[in-house]
This record gives sequence, structure tokens and C-alpha cells, in this order.
Amino acid sequence: MTRAFVFPGQGAHVVGMGLAVAQAFPAAADVYRRADAALGYAISDICFYGPEATLTATEHTQPALVTTELAILAALAGGTEHIVSYTMAQATAVAGHSLGEYSALCAAGSLSIEDAISLVRTRGQLMAAANAGGMAAVIGLDDARIDEICASVSHPDSSVVVANYNSPGQTVISGHTTAIEQASILLKEAGAKRVLPLNVSAAFHSPLMREAAQQLAHVVARTTINMPKVTVIGNIHAKPLVDVTAVGSELPAQVTSAVRWVDTISYMVAHGVTEFVEIGPGTVLAGLIKRIAPHAIVTSIGTPESIRG
Repeated sequence: MTRAFVFPGQGAHVVGMGLAVAQAFPAAADVYRRADAALGYAISDICFYGPEATLTATEHTQPALVTTELAILAALAGGTEHIVSYTMAQATAVAGHSLGEYSALCAAGSLSIEDAISLVRTRGQLMAAANAGGMAAVIGLDDARIDEICASVSHPDSSVVVANYNSPGQTVISGHTTAIEQASILLKEAGAKRVLPLNVSAAFHSPLMREAAQQLAHVVARTTINMPKVTVIGNIHAKPLVDVTAVGSELPAQVTSAVRWVDTISYMVAHGVTEFVEIGPGTVLAGLIKRIAPHAIVTSIGTPESIRG
């Protein structure tokens, strides 16, 4: 059996995440301490106690989720110093959905804990500052038709694109508000069961994030990136990030590009992965993976009980 570790992105967060794990496992508590020191404020308190409005602010959500995911992984590994060796022994590939890719890169030894958490803090700040456009979930329509409709209503001053290819029948679009509204009408006429506006602050994973991506690229260029020791499947092309250059290019470009989660899971299945372990709060990815690869074994690990096995 071949196993992959996967890490969720924004949307998986919930007040209280990681508290029981940190209380039960010193290795997890150590990750939170290191995150607090790296950020200069208590992200641990925001994870454990909220308030919800603070946790759901993008600039806090992103470091909070990566910290929690790495804390859970450290608990599984038996210490922060064992994260990479544990991943190498237990998984043949790793991937993360959107910001979860930073956790995957840390698990593979490409980023340090502190750098991964600091980068997503900057990423969250830049994305929140964009403060333009919106997003909507499209339920029950095939991706090719969604792509076609988005292209048909887009022009240089008002555009909409697919941001997340999450699972068959569940896709997220992103862009200018007017373009989303126009696309929503056509998507429903084309047979979409629902088009649901999302409560987000900006048009993530779209060209409207171009300035954020450019600024993030400068920060990534100053960050130490190591060769991944475990195969990391990137969001943009759903193929392995084969070297340091590929990782460095992926991280800023990912901000403006679609998350190709269907292709990511399909690629791993085609290359022999039969078991997926979701590491993080909740079961968001487990639900998506079961729709993409119904025959795969899927496990979610995010509580002390699940860590103990």
C-alpha cells in the first residue's frame, strides 16, 4: 500500500483547533511555542480560544492552520526533529490544498517550521490587503463548461476564473464581483445546481492577486528552500515539484493560479497511491478525495485519539 499525506487549506479552521493535541502531546505544544516566537504574537491563543472573528481574518487564518497542521504532524512523529524522517518513512508523496502546500513542503523538509509559518503570515497579510473581488462555489456542473462560461464573460476590466477544482461537481470561481454575477446567471442556465457566493475578503487564486504574488515572490526569494526529501505534488500543475527552483516559483505563482486538487489526487492515484491521510482540523479533504477517488482509503487525523491510532 502506498500512502500520501495531505494538508487542508482555508476553510478547515475552527476555534479550539489544536488545543487538545497540544495538551496531550509535548511535541505539538512545541510547534505552537515556536510559531508564537516566529510571529511575535500568540497565534496559539487565537487557535485555541479565538475569538472567531480574529481567527477567520485571513492574516491569522493562514499561519493558524499551518501551525496546527504541523503540530499534529509533530505529535504523530514524536517530536519536531522527527517530522521529515517520519514523513519519509510513512508517505511516498505529500500535497496541500492552497496554503496547506506550505505544511506539505515543511513535512518534506523543503521549508523549516519557522519559515513556513512566517511565509503564510506574509501571504495572508498580502492576500487580505488585496481586498478586491470575490468568490463563489459552483455545484453540479462540469469543469469544462464552467471554464467556458468564465471565459465568455471576462474582459480586461472585469474577469472571473476557476480558483479551485475541488472535486467532481464542486468548483470555486474567483474574480471581479460583476463578472461573478454575470457568470452565475449563465452557470445556472447551463445546469448548475447552485452558485453560492463565499464569505471571503478578496478574489483568491485569481489574477486580482497579482500584486500580492509579486510582493510574496520577494519574500520567498529571501527564504531558505531545501530540496524536498519526499515527493511534493504542486497545486498549479498537479505534478511533482522536482527541485528548489520549482518550489520557489510555485509559492508566489500559486496565489494567482487555480488549485488543481482533482488533478493532484488523480495524479497520485495514477502513480500508485491507495491511501490518503489528511493531517489537520476537520475532514474537508477527506470528503473531496472520496469523490475524486472512491476506492481510496482515506483517514483524517486531527485529534489526540486519531493520533494515538
